[in-house]
Amino acid sequence: MIAIGSDHGGYRLKEEIKKYLDEKEIEYKDLGCINEERVDYPNIAKEVATAVQTKECEKGILICRSGIGMSMVANKFKGIRCALCHNEYTAKYARLHNNSNVLAIGADDVTTNEAICILRMWIATEFEGGRHEERLKIIEEIENENMK
Repeated sequence: MIAIGSDHGGYRLKEEIKKYLDEKEIEYKDLGCINEERVDYPNIAKEVATAVQTKECEKGILICRSGIGMSMVANKFKGIRCALCHNEYTAKYARLHNNSNVLAIGADDVTTNEAICILRMWIATEFEGGRHEERLKIIEEIENENMK
C-alpha cells in the first residue's frame, strides 16, 4: 500500500499518478488534497509521513510544485527517508543506496511522463543493503540523538 498526497500545486500530477497506479493495480491511499483549492502542504506531508511511519502504508508519494517543502516536512518524522527525485537516476539511488520510503516529486519540474518514469524506477528498485545498511544505521543513530 502506498500513501499518496499533494497540495494544490501538485494535485493534477497526483491524479495522473493515481491513474498509473490503477493501471498497474498498485494499491494506494489518497490522503489529499481533493482539488486545486489552496491547502497547506505541511498538513498533507504529515498525513503521508504518519501513514508510512506507523506502517499503515509501506511507502509514500508526495507532490507539490517543487517537492522541497513536502520532503522537508516528511523528513521531520523519525524513520522517514524522503527523497526528492528529479529523474530516474535519483529515484534509483534513493532506493538502491538509501532505502527511501517516501518519494517527493516537484510537479513544476517534470512532465507527467517523466514523473511516471521516476515513480516506476523508484518502485522497481530494491534496497541493495550491504555497506549501505551500515549508513542507514548511522542515520538512525542521528535520528535517535536529535528527534526526541
